[in-house]
Amino acid sequence: MAQIPDCEKYPYVHLKHKHRRIDNYYWLNQRDNPEVLDYLKRENDYTAAYLKSSEKFMEDLFHEMKNRIVEDDQSVPYKKNGYWYQTKYAKGKEYAISTRRKGDLTAKEEIFLDENIQAEGHSYYAVASKSISPNNQWLCFGEDTVGRRLYTLRFKDLFSGEFVGEQIEGTTGRALWAGDNKTVFYTKKDPETLRCNQVWRHTFGTNQDQDVLVYEEVNPEFDCGIYKTKCQTYIVIGSSSSTSTEFHYLPTTEPDAELRLFLPRAPKHEYSLTHYEGNFYMLSNHEGQNFGFYKCDPANPEIENWETIIAPNDNILLESVEIFKDYFVVVERKGGLVYLRVLPTHGEPAYYIPFNDPTYSVDLEVNVEFDTEELRFGYTSLTTPTSIFSYNLRTKEQQTLKQQKVLGEFNVKDYQSERIWAKGKDGVEIPISLVYKKGFKDQKRKPLLLYGYGSYGVSLDPYFSTIRLSLLNRGYCFAIAHIRGGEDLGRPWYENAKWLKKKNTFNDFISCGEHLLETGWVDKDALYAMGGSAGGMLMGTVMNMRPELWAGIVAQVPFVDVVTTMLDESIPLTTGEYEEWGNPNDKEYYDYMLSYSPYDNVEKTNYPPLLVTSGYHDSQVQYWEPTKWVAKLRDYKTDNNPLLLYTEMEAGHGGVSGRFEQLKEVAREYAFLFGLEGIKE
Repeated sequence: MAQIPDCEKYPYVHLKHKHRRIDNYYWLNQRDNPEVLDYLKRENDYTAAYLKSSEKFMEDLFHEMKNRIVEDDQSVPYKKNGYWYQTKYAKGKEYAISTRRKGDLTAKEEIFLDENIQAEGHSYYAVASKSISPNNQWLCFGEDTVGRRLYTLRFKDLFSGEFVGEQIEGTTGRALWAGDNKTVFYTKKDPETLRCNQVWRHTFGTNQDQDVLVYEEVNPEFDCGIYKTKCQTYIVIGSSSSTSTEFHYLPTTEPDAELRLFLPRAPKHEYSLTHYEGNFYMLSNHEGQNFGFYKCDPANPEIENWETIIAPNDNILLESVEIFKDYFVVVERKGGLVYLRVLPTHGEPAYYIPFNDPTYSVDLEVNVEFDTEELRFGYTSLTTPTSIFSYNLRTKEQQTLKQQKVLGEFNVKDYQSERIWAKGKDGVEIPISLVYKKGFKDQKRKPLLLYGYGSYGVSLDPYFSTIRLSLLNRGYCFAIAHIRGGEDLGRPWYENAKWLKKKNTFNDFISCGEHLLETGWVDKDALYAMGGSAGGMLMGTVMNMRPELWAGIVAQVPFVDVVTTMLDESIPLTTGEYEEWGNPNDKEYYDYMLSYSPYDNVEKTNYPPLLVTSGYHDSQVQYWEPTKWVAKLRDYKTDNNPLLLYTEMEAGHGGVSGRFEQLKEVAREYAFLFGLEGIKE
């Protein structure tokens, strides 16, 4: 067995609010320092040595998961501006192939971007948005070959098939064309903080140094972005924090026009903006946390002039609205589930599209056209492979356009999903979604993997996973804890677990684990936990709070050095995060963050087995956070349980690129969990 890595200590003193913190591993933030790189290598070597006996098992798991996936797959085509667009995957290839056909689906197929060709020679490759000019000739797309989420915009002539030499560096990858087929609007990031803070205008055929700054967001707590309204009438520039939004716009046919402000930002006011037939339409929380739906005349955008279409409801969160000529389709969330409500605009009664699973996920697909009765949506559940449906809003007839194929031996009837409720520490009812292979309840040994996130208002809707079958088929139950911090039960569910209420997230997750143990869903020494990013912070915190509760934990790219990171305004995800976590320059928030920050609360005690993953080029959670955490845990923990750190040296926050290469990461995590259960094949 390889020697447990030893990390040098170079004490660094953090002083804030007259409080001193000694950080022995602060030096690990010295990117490209040979001593840092050596330590990361030794940690990777140690993890590889620990998992050496599982190498064949990991390889088998990789092929098992890969062999369930249709390699030569393709998306459902959709029509836009005279062309049918489709994404395809070829057998043996890692990346997407984007195609189109002019006029109808029988026309000759054009491959306008093959990412497999573009990825050649790169260990990492990712494409951001693909924007095509209104005359259908020019493609603008963003590519990242590092994993830092800094994209270079590139251009291609789709009529000749040739790439154009000009490039735009340092962008978010997001770009769109104005109506003149020569003007491109794009967003840029601050090179240090990686905050999206600028919108630029580029004239096709000129150098980047001639580009014009159109908008700059100077408030460090706000990001900005761009999009076109569905009707293609306006280019919209949005600025947002987690509690406030503001929109400017200009006509797509007048790219040099001055920006017009729709409605100025106000504290705790969030709204969205779209346009149709001369009116603006908004979702807004100005009358209620769960948002209402409104419209107004562009000439009179003040709130007092808004017409209410749907008033806010304390029990129903309005998430989005798709506008058609004769219908509004509203995405609602109530009781922890998502619903699609259809509102005819000409007097007929509203109705809901029916769904039958006890727990499921539904979302809207690409719906480009206004003058249509067809709605496209996707549906999946923990036991139902993802399906794409076409739904006639007038006749209510439903057609399956595609259902995810699962290769190999798979029968949906072999699996069961349920939704149960746990009581939180303060009495709230917390939903838990579960899936297992039938027969699980009668097993002598019942291991369970509990997954959680609980931040930024992100809801964990249940979905089908062919990868997860490798877990279920080996006797595990998989559970999702719909804890506060997400919006699973509406906006208040999120608001009650941020700032000085953040501990509700951690207490809820622990309550879910305790409930599963008390009700016999899992054996007392077989409860495992997993979470990534902010969910990795969740893992670190609940491990500190209740180390004896967990049989093992997987923390993926975990945000664990909360106080230090939130005090460093040069780091991405700092100033923009104040409205999520609070500002530690305020002593009240400093003290509260310090009370739960995983890195700051490591103690000399026994900790459960732990696998930590990281990405060296991660722009969201810097690689040194999980690295420091592991180093400190090694110094403090009093047990002999495995503690593993694996850093992807050629990847960022999302892990390695490639459709199938990512399965190797899952195989490593599963092999770690299976090893703790003594499962070797």
